[in-house]
Amino acid sequence: MDKSIVVKNLKVENQHNPLGIDIRSPRFSWMIETEQNNVLQSAYHLIVTEEDGEEVWNTGKIDSDQSIWIPYKGPSLTARKCYLWKVRIWDNTGQISDWGRASWEMGLLDEDDWHAFWIEPEQEEAVEEPFITVQEMFLRGLKDKSLDEKAKDLRPPQLLRKKFAISGDIKKARLYVTSHGVYQLELNGSRVGNNEFAPDFTAYNVRLQYQTYDVTDLLASGNNAIGAVIADGWYIGRIQLTGHSCQFGNKLGLLMQLEIEYKDGTTERIVSDKQFVSSPGPWQYADLFIGEKYDANLEQSDWSCFDFNDQNWKTVKQVDYSLDNLVAQFGPNVRVMEELVPLSIHSETDGSQIIDFGQIIAGRIRIAIEAKNGDIITLQHSEVLDKDGKFFMNIIGRNKDQTDIYIARGSGTETYEPKFVFHGFRYVRVTGLIASIKKDAVRAIVLYSDMETTGHFECSDHRLNKLQHNIQWSQKTNMLSIPTDCPQRERAGWTGDLQVFAPTAAFNMDVYLFLERWLGDVRNEQFADGQIANFVPTGKYYVKECASMGQLSSAGWGDAIIIVPWVLYERYGDVRVLEQNYEAMAKWLQYVQHKAETEIPDSMTETDPTVLERQKYLWNTGFHFGDWLIPSIVESADENTGPMDSAILTKELVATCFYANSALLFAKIAELLGDKETAHTYYTLNKRIRKAFEEEYVDVNGRISAHFQGIYILALQMDMVSSKKRLLVAAQLAQLIKDNDHKLDTGFLSVPYLMDVLCTEGYEDIAYRLLYQTDCPSWLYEVDMGATTIWESWSAIKKDGTVGHMSFNHYAFGCIGDWLYREPGGIKHSSPGYKHSIIAPNVNVGMKSAKAVLKTGYGILSSAWERNNDFIKLEVNVPPNTTATVILNGENRVEVGSGFHHFQYESPAVLKAKA
Repeated sequence: MDKSIVVKNLKVENQHNPLGIDIRSPRFSWMIETEQNNVLQSAYHLIVTEEDGEEVWNTGKIDSDQSIWIPYKGPSLTARKCYLWKVRIWDNTGQISDWGRASWEMGLLDEDDWHAFWIEPEQEEAVEEPFITVQEMFLRGLKDKSLDEKAKDLRPPQLLRKKFAISGDIKKARLYVTSHGVYQLELNGSRVGNNEFAPDFTAYNVRLQYQTYDVTDLLASGNNAIGAVIADGWYIGRIQLTGHSCQFGNKLGLLMQLEIEYKDGTTERIVSDKQFVSSPGPWQYADLFIGEKYDANLEQSDWSCFDFNDQNWKTVKQVDYSLDNLVAQFGPNVRVMEELVPLSIHSETDGSQIIDFGQIIAGRIRIAIEAKNGDIITLQHSEVLDKDGKFFMNIIGRNKDQTDIYIARGSGTETYEPKFVFHGFRYVRVTGLIASIKKDAVRAIVLYSDMETTGHFECSDHRLNKLQHNIQWSQKTNMLSIPTDCPQRERAGWTGDLQVFAPTAAFNMDVYLFLERWLGDVRNEQFADGQIANFVPTGKYYVKECASMGQLSSAGWGDAIIIVPWVLYERYGDVRVLEQNYEAMAKWLQYVQHKAETEIPDSMTETDPTVLERQKYLWNTGFHFGDWLIPSIVESADENTGPMDSAILTKELVATCFYANSALLFAKIAELLGDKETAHTYYTLNKRIRKAFEEEYVDVNGRISAHFQGIYILALQMDMVSSKKRLLVAAQLAQLIKDNDHKLDTGFLSVPYLMDVLCTEGYEDIAYRLLYQTDCPSWLYEVDMGATTIWESWSAIKKDGTVGHMSFNHYAFGCIGDWLYREPGGIKHSSPGYKHSIIAPNVNVGMKSAKAVLKTGYGILSSAWERNNDFIKLEVNVPPNTTATVILNGENRVEVGSGFHHFQYESPAVLKAKA
C-alpha cells in the first residue's frame, strides 16, 4: 500500500464527528494530503457501519473526482445511533490511500423520539415593553428609564434541578436539551458542554434547536443530580433596535431528556417533568441588552449536586407545547473563543477606573476583586472614549445600557464573570471598587460562533494589514449566533448588511453552516406574498415596525435570499443551498415582479403608452433603503438632511438595479438546477429591465438621473446600460470621484462593487487612489483614527476628535476585504468550491508584496508575490484534487495542478516601458 497520499479532515455535513444531527441524508467530505504535485482523485470507496461493525452502506469503488458533499444513499438512518465511516481514494496515477476514519451520531428525528415534558419554573410573566417606532426612539428623543426603574420589570434567571439514581455500568449517555430562553447545564456539580447562549437565536416559533451532549463521564453509579440555569435571552429579553421584549414568549421553560445505555444492553431515560424543582439564583436579572445584576450573597453552593438541600425550592409546572418546531443543532455554537489582556487601566477624577482592552469585541469581562460585603460594583461597557479621553456611552436608545452590576460577598478575592449577557465594547468603566484593578486580575472574554478561520491576507502596507485586521474583528464580533449588523445597539440579522459582506465573510471564515442555518430562518419567516424581512429573525413586532414604510422588505435587503445562497454555492461548491432556497427565491421575485407590473409612482402623470409600458419593468414604488448611508448626504451641513434622504434620492434606481440583478442570478440558478423554462423567462426579464432602466434614467451623455457615485457603480456592475453608453456612464462616475477630491461617496449597496467597477472600466488609477485615501471618507481614515473594527459611519470620529453616538462595529463597509483577497491577493474561484481556481495577483496596486491564503474544501490555496527590482516573484500553492490557471502579467496563462509552483517574470510596468 503506497501511503504517499493520505485522506484526512473527514467531515459529515462540514463537521468533525458531529453529535446529534437530524439530517437524514448527510453529506461526506474529505481532504487529500500529499507532498506530490499534480494529484487528482480518480475514485473513492466509502463504507458506513454501525458501532458493532455491521455494514450499513458500501459504495464500492466509485470513479469520481468529487471529495466534498458526497450524499449518503444507504438505508434509512436510525435516531440516536452512532455510525462509523471510512473512505479511501485512488489518485490519477493509480495510488491508493489508507482508509481515513470518522464517525457521526444521529439525534432525535421525530416528535415520537421525545419523552420529556416542557417544564416551567414558578415565575411571573415577563413584562412586555410598550411598542415604539424607530422614529419615536430617535427622532423624538424618547427618554429612557433608569436602571433602577427597569429593574422593577426585569426577572431573575431560574435554577432548576432534579435528583435521580442509576445503577449498572454505563456504556454511553446522551443529554438532549433546549429551552425557552438561554440555558447552561450542570451535572453533579460539573458544567455540561461549553456552549454559550444555547439554544442559539433562531425563529423560535418555527425552528427551536436542541443540543446533544455526551455526558458519559459526568454520571456516577448511584445518586446523581442535574441542574439547569435559564435566563431570558433572545426568547423573552429586550432585543433589536427598539429594545422590545417578549418577541417569542413571556415565560422561561426547559425541555430535557437524558438517555443512558448500559453495557448489558439495557437503557434508562431521565426526563424533564414534575419531579424538577426550581429557585431563583444569585441573579436579580439578566437581560441581553440591559445587562446582568448578580448578588454573590445569594449563591447556593453545590446546587447541582445530589446532596444539596432543595427543601425550600418550588415544584415546577409541567406544560404542553408543541414539539413540531424542534430541530437538532445545526452549525456552530457560540463559545468563548479568545481572551484579551487589558492594554491599560486608568482612574478618572470621580474614582471610577477605565479598562482599555485595545480592541472592540463582543463579549464580557472576568474580573477578580476584593471588596466589602454588600459593595456594589458597576461595569459599564463602551466602544470609544470621547475626544478628551473620558468614558463615553456611544450607543443610545431604549434599553441599550450594557451595564453589569455585582454585589460582593466580602470574603477575600471573588471573581465575577457575567453568564447570560454579552456587550459590544473596548472600554469598561468600573465604579464602586476602591482597590486599584491590576491587569492580571481582569480579562476580556471574546464570544462568537465557533467557526474556523480560513483566510489570511497581508501585504507590504501596514495600514492595509490593519484594515484587514479590523475587517476580521468586525466579522468575528458580529457573527454571534446570527450575522448581526452590530454587537451593541441592534444585534439584528439585517439581510442587506449580510449580502454585501458575504463574499468577504467566506474568505475570512468557514461561514457555510452558520449562514445556511440563518438562511433557513430567512425562508421560514418569508411572508405569504413573497416579501423577505429586512432582518431575521424578526419577532412579533416586525410588521408593526414596518407599517409606516408601507411594505415589509426593501430592495438589496430582500435580495439576500438570492445573493447569499449564490455566494455560498460559488465559494463552497454545495448545490443544496440553491435547492433549499429555490422556492423562496422564486416567491421573492414574483413579489417584486408583481409590484413592478402593477404599480407606478404616485407622482407620475405621464400618459404616453410607451412610457407606461416601460414602468412594468421598473421597481419604482414603495419604501427602500436605497444606497443607504451615502456620506455626502449623511454628513451634509443641512440639519434637515439625514440617512433617509439617501434612501429617498436613490431608492427607485437601486431597486430596479437589484431587480435586474436578481432576475439574472435566478436565471443562472434555474439553469443550473435544470429548470430551463424558468431560466429562459428570467433571462428575458433581465434584458427588459435593463433596457427600461436605460431608457428611463440615463441621458444621451451617460448621466443618470440620480447623480450619485453609487448609482453609477450599480448600473455598471449590473450591466444596466448598453455598450454604446457604457464609456459615457463610466466617465460620469470617474468625474464624480474627481470632483469629490478623489474620495468615495458610496452607500451600503454600492461600495462592494466600487473597486471592481473602476478597474474594469479602465480607471485603475482612481481605484488605487481611493484605496490609499486617508481623508474622510475612506478605509484608511478609520485606520489612522485608531479604529480596531469597521465603523457604521465613515466619520464616526471626526478629524477634530469629536465622537458620534453610533456603532463602531459594523462589517458592511468591510466588504473591501473580498477585493483585497481577489486582486492584490490574486485568489479567484472559477468553478464552485475552488475545484478550479485562477491565480492572478494585481501587482500594480502600490504594494511591494502581498499574500493571500484560503483554506478551501480541498485544502490550502495560496498566492504570494513580491517585487524584486524589475521582476515579480510569485509562489502558488494549489490543493490536491484541484487545478488552477496562473495568469502572469495579465495575459500569460499557465495551467497547473496541485502542489507548490514558483514563477518569476518581468513586472507589467517594465514590459509597458519596453513596449
